[in-house]
Amino acid sequence: VVLEEVLNSAYREGRVVLVPSFAIGRTQELLYFISKLQRAGRIQRVPIFIDSPMAVSTTALYDRSFDDQDKDFRKLVAEGIEPLEPEHLSMVRDRNGSKELNKRPGPMMIIAGSGMATGGRIVHHLKQRLGDPSTLVLFTGYQGEGTMGRDMIEGATEVRIMGQPVEVRAEVRQMTSLSAHADQGEILRWLGTFRTLPKKICLVHGEPGPQEVLADKIREQFGCDVSIPEHLSRVTIGG
Repeated sequence: VVLEEVLNSAYREGRVVLVPSFAIGRTQELLYFISKLQRAGRIQRVPIFIDSPMAVSTTALYDRSFDDQDKDFRKLVAEGIEPLEPEHLSMVRDRNGSKELNKRPGPMMIIAGSGMATGGRIVHHLKQRLGDPSTLVLFTGYQGEGTMGRDMIEGATEVRIMGQPVEVRAEVRQMTSLSAHADQGEILRWLGTFRTLPKKICLVHGEPGPQEVLADKIREQFGCDVSIPEHLSRVTIGG
């Protein structure tokens, strides 16, 4: 629903949508759902630019990896539909093409790395357009603590880009439905399928509070030895 609203808003109001996105997995998910919304007639056609050499190459690899495609994907291909190629899609590889996008007016969507706005080409686009209230920044997943993405979804009115303060006047929205990580319930269900539980479990992803809760639940349900390693600590596996 968020993606539908954002693209239709961009079309109606001539807005530029900036999407910080990981090149592998997340970008392809976005293309798949944009294509699906187009086929359903739920969104207007807005120019979409993938501004990432890695994402461009990865998308082509997804298209060729027939053995890894599910039945729905294969069915669409058999019908002559390219699920990762929505209408008005352009792939940008070179640096000059990326710079040209900063001169282009909306409506359009620019998808570029990195996913938490910590680097990559998206940073240059944010620097150019964050001060424009007509810009819409769409984050497509979890934003880690200490990242610019996290600051922006928490309402920062100013961020630092390349050492310079940049005013945030753009609209900021977030999609959480595309998370690539299992939630607490999914992890516990996954552990429940083990015939032989691990002797030791280390939780290395997530924020401190939720990590502690998950560790307690694993200990309670499975009786496992669970630890949360500190930054730069070492853990011996096996042996």
